[in-house]
Amino acid sequence: MVVNIGLGAVFGGHAGSSPSPFDAVNGQRLAGGEGSHPLHSVAAEELLRPTDGAVTGEITLDHPAQVGDGITGHIKLTAIKAISSRKAYLRLVGLRLDEVRRSEEHRNSKGEITYTERWVETSGNLFSHDAFLDPPVPTNLAAGESWEAGFAVPAPPLGPPSAHLGESIIAWALEVRWDVPMGSDHFVATFLPLAQAPDLMRAGVGKQGGTSLMAGVSVGDATISVESPLPVAAGQPVAVRVSWPSAPQGQSARIELHRRTNAPNGEEGILASAPVATADLASGIAAAQLLVPPGSAPSFDGAGLEIDYVIRVLVDRRFRTDAAIERPLGIC
Repeated sequence: MVVNIGLGAVFGGHAGSSPSPFDAVNGQRLAGGEGSHPLHSVAAEELLRPTDGAVTGEITLDHPAQVGDGITGHIKLTAIKAISSRKAYLRLVGLRLDEVRRSEEHRNSKGEITYTERWVETSGNLFSHDAFLDPPVPTNLAAGESWEAGFAVPAPPLGPPSAHLGESIIAWALEVRWDVPMGSDHFVATFLPLAQAPDLMRAGVGKQGGTSLMAGVSVGDATISVESPLPVAAGQPVAVRVSWPSAPQGQSARIELHRRTNAPNGEEGILASAPVATADLASGIAAAQLLVPPGSAPSFDGAGLEIDYVIRVLVDRRFRTDAAIERPLGIC
């Protein structure tokens, strides 16, 4: 008999991992049973380990960081113990962390499958690790020695921005790292919230600009209009008006806000929905206020990861396939 087991933790005590300096919560918290979403309860800031213990200090920013802008600030640190490295540098690192579905077949002494274990764990990689020569970081520090300097480095010109998709995370950090031969590197790091750049979206950079930032978008003979400023900020309502002269008759109709992502463990979801009269669609007076949930990730595509949003207008027809039209929506 083959038994399917969904709760991986019952058998394996599975764990997820993320690379340094985003390895502060590595372990069982980054894994869960089949169908679970362990990253839902993990804030991106929690991932960062600010130091390996050999150095203390801080990296401060002069102003919030945004895609395409310059990042300026100040570094101030003190060595707890002597540091001897072959090179040292300030670097900007970008993390992509994904939930991934796993499975394993367990067999008896005869080679027969006795049960199949399924679980979800997270796996991360640094998709960006740009090192900068300025300021010149000392390669050697004596125990108790301090060092400080200002810095000015470029933010990623096209992103991606910081984003918590629920099933995946894009996170950034600035760190000073010492490359230690025959030993573990030393580092001190700070979490870097990197905002999406509305101007880049308006310019059509990437897949998230274009029609997602147009007030009115034509879909056949219909027009779906967004009367709120675009891109819409997370946590804010979006005002939608629909004119659909050829809208079919149906039992009911509604206007919905959908999110779509290619995250490995992600799913399409309806974030908000509002009923409208089918007759109002044809007459052009159908309207709704849809709330973009607080904390929603910005529209973006980068590091092989995408999330976008659409306004969908649907007519529910009895005994027939529902009729629907949609347009993209930019969220920042």
